[in-house]
Amino acid sequence: MSGASVHSVLISIDEPYACRVSAEWIEGIARRVLEAEGLLAAELGVVVTDDETVRALNRDYAGEDEATDVLSFSLREGEQFVAAPDGVVRLGEVIISYPTAERQAAEAGRPVAVEVAHLLIHGILHILGYDHAEPDEERRMQGREEELLRAADSA
Repeated sequence: MSGASVHSVLISIDEPYACRVSAEWIEGIARRVLEAEGLLAAELGVVVTDDETVRALNRDYAGEDEATDVLSFSLREGEQFVAAPDGVVRLGEVIISYPTAERQAAEAGRPVAVEVAHLLIHGILHILGYDHAEPDEERRMQGREEELLRAADSA
C-alpha cells in the first residue's frame, strides 16, 4: 500500500474491563485491519462494555432483546452522506461485550484476548460491508477474519 494511513480509533472501555484489556492493543488491531482493507484515512469507535449495555443496544436498534457478543453500527449504510472535506471516512462503532467474550473464550478453550480480537475484527468487517447471511458470504468473511486474526497474532 502506498502512502501513509491516518486512522483515528476512539476507544472506550468500561471500568471493570479496563484492567483486563488494553486500549493500545485494541487500537493496534483496529488500525491493522483498516490498513489491510485499504483504507487510508478512517475514524472508528470501539466500546468494550457489559452484557446489559449490549442487550439494551441490541433491543433498541436491532429489535432483539438479548445480549450478543459484538454489535456493529455503521455510518456508511443507508443514505449516502457528502464526503467529509478532510477525506476521513467515518465508519461507525464496534461494541464488544467483554463478559460474553470471556464465556465464549472459556467454552472454546482459548485466551480471552484471542476472542476479543476476533470480535473486533468481525465487527470492523461488518462495518466495511462484509456479511455472513449467505453461505458464500460467510466463507468469505470467515476466511478474511482468520487471515486478519493470524496477522494480529503475529504482530
